[in-house]
Amino acid sequence: MLSVVIVGGLHADARKAAVERLLADVPGSVVLHHDLATAAAGTVVRTVRDASGLLSAGETPLVNDCACCALREDLVPELRRLSDDGTTRLAIVELWDSVEPKAMAEVVTAGGLIVTGVITAVDPALVLPCLGNGDDLAERGLAAAATDQRTIADTFARQLEYAPVLAVADSEEADDEDRELLTQLHPTARQVPIGPGDPGDPASVSHPLAQAALAGFDVEAAAAAQHPACALLPADADAHGVSTLVWHRDRPFHPERLYEALEDITCAAARSRGRFWLADRPDTLLHWDAAGGALCVESVGPWLASLPDAAWDMVPPVRRAAAALDWHPEHGDCCQHLVFTSPALDRDGLERLLESCLLTDAEYAAGRSAWKQLPPAFDTLLEV
Repeated sequence: MLSVVIVGGLHADARKAAVERLLADVPGSVVLHHDLATAAAGTVVRTVRDASGLLSAGETPLVNDCACCALREDLVPELRRLSDDGTTRLAIVELWDSVEPKAMAEVVTAGGLIVTGVITAVDPALVLPCLGNGDDLAERGLAAAATDQRTIADTFARQLEYAPVLAVADSEEADDEDRELLTQLHPTARQVPIGPGDPGDPASVSHPLAQAALAGFDVEAAAAAQHPACALLPADADAHGVSTLVWHRDRPFHPERLYEALEDITCAAARSRGRFWLADRPDTLLHWDAAGGALCVESVGPWLASLPDAAWDMVPPVRRAAAALDWHPEHGDCCQHLVFTSPALDRDGLERLLESCLLTDAEYAAGRSAWKQLPPAFDTLLEV
């Protein structure tokens, strides 16, 4: 049975080093890569190679003017061909720079193939520069489609936080602060150095990165860990000049005060994410996702407390478990649960700013009917 490992990341040198490590250490492995750099000319170039060199190359046309769509249409048939051939042990899918691993892992799994690993390759010295880069991918020639509006920062954040394994480059420029930032951003990830493995039986899988590539991967669990309603968020931490503040409150935000403070809150940390509660939308769970000085907010449906009891059976168990952790006797899972990670984080100042945006005691006591009459400051951001 063919195993598939997905290796991605905007740090191209680290990604290529991780791919070469896997290719060298797993006998019977091949690398598939779709180069989206030629998408502007209307095609995507696919290459397949093993440790001895190039095995095949070809072009696939764009689908709906979308390079990632072309990748999806072409990748599964190529993997099936390798599987049917029976001589390939591991297919290493090296994603192009801005392609995100979540979508590809789900495509491969839906195609009936087995994803045994998802790895994001990282150079610790480049983590903060990437998180602070609000440039559009299009400005850097990294857009995957003409309509691609993602930025360097938010794309990197998702690549980093989705993968359970980080292949970490040995960077001379990286210091303790860089490594600590990487750890706090994704504390549950297994960090594996890309360096050479132990010498031994050439037929064995001895390098930790190769072991991680074959260890197994749960697509549904990975998606749940990123979903705003039940995301596995970082814990409070403070080391080597880097801090993570977990801010949890059981009172809604005043929409106008929060809106006026958005720029200061967003720029206070290199990365922030979580779920939040607005007084004028008391039944709506809202997603907070910020990196590179830019903030994305979106509605992700109702809080569990707003659903009728009969609907709970249709809610995934992981969502019910996450809600139980935040449950309040009066208003259920409705809450603020935001996490901010950054070097030189002004924890006290940020907490004061966030507290100032909550409803006052008098506003809170007025109740939900009064809350719903507050000015709807977020209509534009939520495209209502």
